[in-house]
Amino acid sequence: MKSLTRIWLEGVIVAGTLDLLSAFVFSGMKGASPMSVLQFVASGPLGDRALQDPSFAIAGVLVHYGIMACMVAFYLFAAQRLPVLNSKPLLSGILYGFALWGLMYWVVRPLRWPDLPMPTAGGVVGVAKQLFSHLILVGIPIAWITARGLRSRR
Repeated sequence: MKSLTRIWLEGVIVAGTLDLLSAFVFSGMKGASPMSVLQFVASGPLGDRALQDPSFAIAGVLVHYGIMACMVAFYLFAAQRLPVLNSKPLLSGILYGFALWGLMYWVVRPLRWPDLPMPTAGGVVGVAKQLFSHLILVGIPIAWITARGLRSRR
């Protein structure tokens, strides 16, 4: 039987790592380094100074996994109360990933970085990359790990 902490931790590690790797790959295709990706992540809560100092990359890792910890915790909390989430983890994960994409790209980013182009500025390919990361690499793993973990607790 898995503890809730173990289920949560597995979700954070798997989805967080997949999401970070996709950010490295997709940003790398535009010429950005993993270090600059992490600095950008750190600049969210820590301000633009993080963009100038490579040592903020460590903070970027912590911020990234901190955000993912909240995403997994919310889903795990909901899945304990809404059994339908566990009976259809593929669909639930896709829907959760879509909700996370909407929250991150249409609420968080515009509030923190109002001058960044909107998600649709990258065209269909740009939006497809964003959705791939959030639906396939974040939402589905979180839902699958949660459903599997909660089943093992019964």
